[in-house]
Amino acid sequence: MPADPIDPKHPAWRAVTGPRTVLLAAPRSFCAGVERAIEVVENLLDSRGGPIYVRKQIVHNSHVVADLESRGAVFVDDLDTVPEGATVVFSAHGVAPAVRAQAARRGLDAVDATCPLVTKVHNEALRFAGRGDTVVLIGHAGHEEVEGTLGEAPEHTVLVQSAAEAAELEVPDPERVSYLTQTTLAVDETAEVVEALRARFPALRGPGSDDICYATTNRQLSLRAIANESELVLVVGSGNSSNSVRLVELARRQGTPAYLIDDVGDLRPDWLDGVRVLGLTAGASAPPRLVEEVVTALGGLGPVTVEERETARESIHFTLPSAVRRG
Repeated sequence: MPADPIDPKHPAWRAVTGPRTVLLAAPRSFCAGVERAIEVVENLLDSRGGPIYVRKQIVHNSHVVADLESRGAVFVDDLDTVPEGATVVFSAHGVAPAVRAQAARRGLDAVDATCPLVTKVHNEALRFAGRGDTVVLIGHAGHEEVEGTLGEAPEHTVLVQSAAEAAELEVPDPERVSYLTQTTLAVDETAEVVEALRARFPALRGPGSDDICYATTNRQLSLRAIANESELVLVVGSGNSSNSVRLVELARRQGTPAYLIDDVGDLRPDWLDGVRVLGLTAGASAPPRLVEEVVTALGGLGPVTVEERETARESIHFTLPSAVRRG
């Protein structure tokens, strides 16, 4: 655990002491896809020893990455830096076919930790492109999941990031357009983009079930349930975590001040000034212990009453790749 940054004796922290209620959103923290990806790397480290190479961050959380690095994982941006014949893990966000081909050319032992819900989107991209559609991918440019999905059918896929872009989109055949989405988007904002696409292309077709994953949706719904009662919302997660950033944006759209914190060390006393009811949640790639550390740290400023508000129960579990199953 990082050193507690809250010093009640310091004037800035002493000024914000007092009792508080913490509304704890549930579900929060790890989802099944994140747990699976981490377990893939852990099992490989246990069975083969280090180094185990991982292309990009296995999940978007600095604490998870640091922990795995301490155990022998080596995170790389490009496969060219991986020794020939070494084991490499593809992250939970997925990769383009070109990356798989590169791994094969270099004789790498590739283990795929792509979240099955991301794989679903990849398969849809291939299916929609295969029937002759222009595939509109709703997502954020530069995100690893988006880059992987775009790579499935690059000549037939176009990225749209907003309703405004959707309203201006030109395609070869307006009667043959389908859409997919990044799995970690804000549900309400994505609906606006889809509505804009449908207004422009009435024949628009989409996936049989939502691409925004259950965990992203559940965490947004659980936050929505506490945001209006909270005077401040804290979201635990790293800055490159799309689903965590979306939670902050959602709280702010609800009219509640909100901040993203990597851990308890990011807390600032001025945020807590006058706050007696605080909403707390965590993105799907943030370890649960980080939330517990925030509650403990707040307790250093006065009595804390924790009220958990559960809006859904998650029982989904994804099977590990055959290469890393034990027993």
